[in-house]
Amino acid sequence: MTLEPSAASVADNLAGVRARIDGATQAAGRAPGSVTLVAVSKGHGVDAIRAALECGQRVFGENRVQEAQVKWPDLRREFPDIELHLIGPLQTNKVADALELFDVIETLDRDRLTVKLGAALAGAPGPRLLVQVNTGEEPQKAGIAPQAADAFIAACRDQHKLAPGGLMCIPPVDEEPAPHFALLAKIAARNGLGELSMGMSADYETAITFGATHVRVGTAIFGGR
Repeated sequence: MTLEPSAASVADNLAGVRARIDGATQAAGRAPGSVTLVAVSKGHGVDAIRAALECGQRVFGENRVQEAQVKWPDLRREFPDIELHLIGPLQTNKVADALELFDVIETLDRDRLTVKLGAALAGAPGPRLLVQVNTGEEPQKAGIAPQAADAFIAACRDQHKLAPGGLMCIPPVDEEPAPHFALLAKIAARNGLGELSMGMSADYETAITFGATHVRVGTAIFGGR
């Protein structure tokens, strides 16, 4: 069973993370407010999320469509300015549900999914989309291989009428993250993509140095699951 954090600990942790984001942003010579904190609430309940909401946090990340469907509809009615990101793999049979629930899908990662999303949206506005790049080329991890990213992005745009706004990555846990962040930023720049979702609890300050526009922080706010 998950031990849910107290409201006070969430508030303290959130304040600390925000301060470190601000410090890293300033140290990198970037504009204040140019980095968005995505509070990763996967595995945590409504009480912990509400504690973050009461501190003004409005951007959250969830890994699974099914879990988000249980937690977020009521919270959205109470806090209509919430922005919800899907940061875990999206099954094609969950596309319709994801389009109804999420404002951002960060895990566009394969041709079959682009076909399904393109057909479901049919050119209509939808969630912002990020392409997940498997920068470490790990076989157990989702994402497009770096050498295939340019062609995949072009296919999203030209064949499926999707408009990715940026890229996302999860570096290997046993490697220095900086080269992975640098690689993601390079791919984004040459494809004209402005959003970079990279950096988690252990490395988000490094990610900010390399241009992250979004950092996904869970454990440092809510504790372990």
